[in-house]
Amino acid sequence: MPTLRIPAAEGKKHDFLALGALVTRLDPGIVPFSSATHYELHVSGGEYNVAANLSRCFGLRTAIASAMVDDLPIAIKVESVVREAGVEAYYARFRHDGVRGPNIAQVWSDRGKGVRAPVVFYNRANEAAALLGPGSFDWDAIFGAGVRWFHSGGIFSALSPATPELIIEAMKAAKKAGAVTSFDLNYRAKLWAVASRAGVASRAGVAGKAGTSAPEILGRIVELTDVLVGNEEDLQLGLGLKGPAPGSAAGSGGKAPSKLDPAAFLGMMDEVKKRFPGVKAVATTLREVHSTDRHDWSAVLWLGGESFVAPTCELEVYDRVGGGDGFAAGLIYGLMSGRTPAESLALGWAHGALLTTFPGDTTMASLDQVEALAKGGSARIQR
Repeated sequence: MPTLRIPAAEGKKHDFLALGALVTRLDPGIVPFSSATHYELHVSGGEYNVAANLSRCFGLRTAIASAMVDDLPIAIKVESVVREAGVEAYYARFRHDGVRGPNIAQVWSDRGKGVRAPVVFYNRANEAAALLGPGSFDWDAIFGAGVRWFHSGGIFSALSPATPELIIEAMKAAKKAGAVTSFDLNYRAKLWAVASRAGVASRAGVAGKAGTSAPEILGRIVELTDVLVGNEEDLQLGLGLKGPAPGSAAGSGGKAPSKLDPAAFLGMMDEVKKRFPGVKAVATTLREVHSTDRHDWSAVLWLGGESFVAPTCELEVYDRVGGGDGFAAGLIYGLMSGRTPAESLALGWAHGALLTTFPGDTTMASLDQVEALAKGGSARIQR
């Protein structure tokens, strides 16, 4: 079975490099959008969030490769937040035409409350990041300076026919340079529905590249991936692997199985190994939602043929967006810092849990807080 080998930090410019879109999330809090009159603005992006978390909380040297728009005031805000997070940026720059774009995408996401679930919708029209493709970045120069770990995700893959080709180009460069590669499936049905329709019409414009569905596209990326993040539904819907039907009932009482039970996830690892023999680790969070504000939270890691399961804790959720990215960051930090698989999983579990207690999509936690919770700490006041 392949072994996960992480390059040493010495002589490397970056511990971690992410490739993905930078977006703004407009958040009206618990007020429904139809009644909202003001919003908080968070700079976000599934791939960027991991880089920001690893920099802010864990002190790693991180970078993001993304699109940026000149002559657009909101882009100045985005660039500023990225700098403040300590994330070095490699930008492919586009000029705004003053009217139509290209744009920094907007994600609209409220927090819900109690029995009312959060609502998420998008405005990704004429998005600058969707204009990225092979050749947008000088990977030889970037990886030549030294990168230990490269990361991207399924949301960025769904933006255009060219963005997955860019990820594959970067993954190949990362592999050539000896970096670990990771990918968060982050399957989003709304994005892939649009991507598949657009791909049928335009994917022929990417010479020699066939396939328009999520499993066809993401499968080519995961073939180059060392560490995969995603739950059993991501594996089924994003990669087309066989598994229990999402939401299927089980047991004599006809009840759906607990979402905290890792059995369905671990039961798919043989499928992962068979289809993607280069994948060395797979991890995901486990979440049972009782209400918008109250979740049970756990996590699971499969690494080197062994499985590891985190404890279960009850979360009082302030803002659930970014919890999965927080988990990924803590797990990656643990693996990069030489912790055992069980310790690495605990750090991811703890950091993801803490992130749900903060507003916004990225961390406000300290490493001491993460390590204390990972070791079984409580919410008692620290004096």
